[in-house]
Amino acid sequence: MIIGVPKEIRPGEERVALTPANIAALLKKHDIQILVETGAGVAAGFTDGQYEAAGAKLADRDQIFSSAQAILQVQTPGSNTTNGQDDLDKMKSGQFLIGMTDPLANPGFAQQLAQSNVTGIALELVPRITRAQAMDVLSSMAMIAGYKCVLLAATTANRMFPMNMTAAGTLNASRVFVMGAGVAGLQACATAKRLGAVVEAYDVRPAAREQILSVGAKPVELDLDTGEAEGSGGYAKAQGEDFLKRQRELMTDVIKDMDVVITTAAVPGAKSPILVTADMVKAMKQGSVIVDLAAERGGNCELTQSGKTVIEHGVTIIGPENVPSSVPHHASQMFGKNMENLLNLLLDDQGELALDFEDQIVADTVISHNGDVPHTRLRELLGLPALEKPEPEAADADNGKEEK
Repeated sequence: MIIGVPKEIRPGEERVALTPANIAALLKKHDIQILVETGAGVAAGFTDGQYEAAGAKLADRDQIFSSAQAILQVQTPGSNTTNGQDDLDKMKSGQFLIGMTDPLANPGFAQQLAQSNVTGIALELVPRITRAQAMDVLSSMAMIAGYKCVLLAATTANRMFPMNMTAAGTLNASRVFVMGAGVAGLQACATAKRLGAVVEAYDVRPAAREQILSVGAKPVELDLDTGEAEGSGGYAKAQGEDFLKRQRELMTDVIKDMDVVITTAAVPGAKSPILVTADMVKAMKQGSVIVDLAAERGGNCELTQSGKTVIEHGVTIIGPENVPSSVPHHASQMFGKNMENLLNLLLDDQGELALDFEDQIVADTVISHNGDVPHTRLRELLGLPALEKPEPEAADADNGKEEK
């Protein structure tokens, strides 16, 4: 088995799918070869010499796509809609493509892979089960994003985060409010707390209260019925407009006194819910800052512009894109470890990729295989008929009976 790691081509993407440490570990455990495109890891701080020392062979992009049976990418053409078609055109029948594909928002990509007889594995679909935690790229990248968004806020805000008692008077600590207490939100709380801010947080899921307290933040509780707020895998479930309207009304009084508001609420495969309206922004203090981590999915703030920083009603609203890529070294380290762990599951004793669809991780992540789309949810999104499950073989009529 030859595995290829091309350089990422999406503009602004500086991560790499495997680090030298991941390659050394994989080659020690499996009978495989790994090709890495020259310069693939430079932006993340990994030199070509380090890859060669780890046992990888350097190659150009065309060599990788023509020789490798499996292509590993951070951003596959499914999520890289800017220039990813160039890579998709290079894929060959029978190859594997493993990486982020944005499957729920772009289910048509699975059909494209199926039509080319390429087996696609979407890392975003790794199930949230204990056995798969070490492969969960969404959690890994959310942790990076939660950390970095606080730094963005701190460098933009017109005041410092910690309280300081000086000869010139006392400087009050900044008040930071985090909306959404998933992995990104909790990391944002912890980072803001370490910088000395007074941190409060809100999540629609009742179970998040203890998690908010665990990172030193104060939970904000609203008079809302949140009994049905948590969906599968621990994610927040999309709420109806009546619920969101009432939530926004109650939230206005909370955020009007905040110096920094960080929003992280996202629903897999759906547009981000509007949590902060234009009227709520208007009610905020002059000079306050909003960092909207949901900007790429439409944003949690009504005034967010993805990829831009705007000022509305005296409030600075930051809509960052691809935040984990701005910390490429550690983001690649975590992403690469997630990829390494997945490959350890998929590679058999002969160093070949073997798919056991009885394994939940395989069944949940494979979006195309043998010219079809086997993933149940993607088939529903694409309007494809459900796949028929083979009927169990009938037991032998004489099975278990003693011969007379």
